[in-house]
Parts: sequence; structure tokens; C-alpha cells
Amino acid sequence: MGIHNIQQTFIMANTYTQIYIHYVFAVQNRLGLIQNRWRDDLYKYMSGTIANKEHKLLAMGGMPDHVHVLVSMSPKQSPSDLMADVKRSSSLWINENRFVMGKFAWQEGYGAFSYGKSQIHDVANYIERQEQHHKKQTFMEEYLEFQRLFEIELDERYVFRQIE
Repeated sequence: MGIHNIQQTFIMANTYTQIYIHYVFAVQNRLGLIQNRWRDDLYKYMSGTIANKEHKLLAMGGMPDHVHVLVSMSPKQSPSDLMADVKRSSSLWINENRFVMGKFAWQEGYGAFSYGKSQIHDVANYIERQEQHHKKQTFMEEYLEFQRLFEIELDERYVFRQIE
């Protein structure tokens, strides 16, 4: 291997990506447990988890029963691993701080929807205006609309499974 090949390897080692993912995930059984008095602290905690995994948070918002997060993804971690980290660490944080009676948990699974750079402003605005949006549409209607818009086939019997 000559010097020329070593230089090519070095040049190719740089990775540039532009990956924007909008995540949607719900409180277990879609219970409205996220309270205004600690919601901002929850969002700060989750944003710290996202930043510690080398992603960039672009927007976060939600309602008492669900959260939307828009992230510029680092290619170093998969979307499923990021969601596992965010949900695991935030549920532990909520439980350690005893913000809810009983045990807090996120519902299994999540939605992840990809967007292009030209769409980011509108998606971030949508996420930040969740309270206004949900005056017109329930979370279930919103989530099923995302599934339809992104042409994701699903069995509605399992999308919002109740945990007993």
C-alpha cells in the first residue's frame, strides 16, 4: 500500500450526513401523566440524553400523554438505540423524582418519520404547537394520520395496545 492509498483512506474517513427524524412516542396506556409543572425539566433531561449521544435536538413538544422529538441524527447510533436510551433514561428520571404515583413507563414502540432539510422548519413548528394542534385532533387520530401520510401499513389493533 503506497502513500497515495493511505491519503485516499484518510480522505474517505470523513462522514457527512443529513438525517432528520421526527419521533413520536406515548406514555404507557396513553395516560396523561406528563404534568406542566415538570414537563420542561423532562424535556431538558431528554435533550441532554440526545446531546450526550452526539445528536442535535431541533424541536421537542407534546401533550400530557405523548412527546414529539425532531432530531438531526448522528450516524453513530441507530434510531432504535436512541429511542431506547431516551425512553429508558427519562422513565428512570421520572420515577426517581417521584413525579407520578406508581411507576411511570413509556408505551412500547414509537413512530419515526424522516424529513428533508426543506421541511424541517414546518415540522419543528408543528411540534412546538402541539397544544393548539390537539384542540382539533386526538393523539390517536394524529398518529394514524402520520401512518397514512408515510404509507406505513399497520394493524391498528396493535398500535395502541393497552397494558394490563
